[in-house]
Amino acid sequence: MSCKSNGTTPGGVRPYLADMFDRKALLVVFALMTVPVVMHAQDQGISRKQQEKLLAKKEKDKKKEQVRKEKEDRKRHLALQDKATRKRIKQHTRRADKHGPGRHRDPFLKRLFTR
Repeated sequence: MSCKSNGTTPGGVRPYLADMFDRKALLVVFALMTVPVVMHAQDQGISRKQQEKLLAKKEKDKKKEQVRKEKEDRKRHLALQDKATRKRIKQHTRRADKHGPGRHRDPFLKRLFTR
């Protein structure tokens, strides 16, 4: 039995060597097709550094907005009070600033004679 010129054996089965070349060629073509897609996928997202920078900016803006809102609320609260209450609040705030954080107790003699 003789071989035909197209590289097949008499039973119509390709030899192993030719089959291996087809697999390699298919693998190379597949690899070449996926490389541009993989490289393109890396360009779409933002870097971790940029993402951290954006989060830090967002957090800073959020804190700034919260401080501004608290200041507005405090100002509005004082505007709703009468003059005597505002004066009392002002005196207590000054005393608190003078003595620092923690419990504020007046001196013994002042507590004894102011009631």
